[in-house]
Amino acid sequence: MSYRKVNYEDVDQVSSAMHFLSDPLETERVGVTVARCDPGWMSQSHDHADNDHEEVYVLIEGEATVVVDEDPIEMETGDALWIPPESTRQIQNGDEESAFVLVSAPSIGDDDDEGGEWLLTGFAG
Repeated sequence: MSYRKVNYEDVDQVSSAMHFLSDPLETERVGVTVARCDPGWMSQSHDHADNDHEEVYVLIEGEATVVVDEDPIEMETGDALWIPPESTRQIQNGDEESAFVLVSAPSIGDDDDEGGEWLLTGFAG
């Protein structure tokens, strides 16, 4: 089979919001999480310095605040936020439910691939 499919609602929820999809999708280089955040929900403050994973948080529903290195960043539906591995991050949800898609992967600047460069123009995915 050349693909894998999973519905996030079929994946056990962790921390009352997070659906980690990487294991059921058997991904090798990218982490994918759906976070359905109840009103007032907050994630653990954390970073990814140990595994050198950068993250992109895409808010697909509602409004929320993401605190990056103690800097609160207001998010609304459609906003995407890039966070480097060494920065701390925490989702702080407001008064309404919100939903994020969180994507993480190793930073591309440090890989020793053959050409030393990644395709940065056009659609590569």
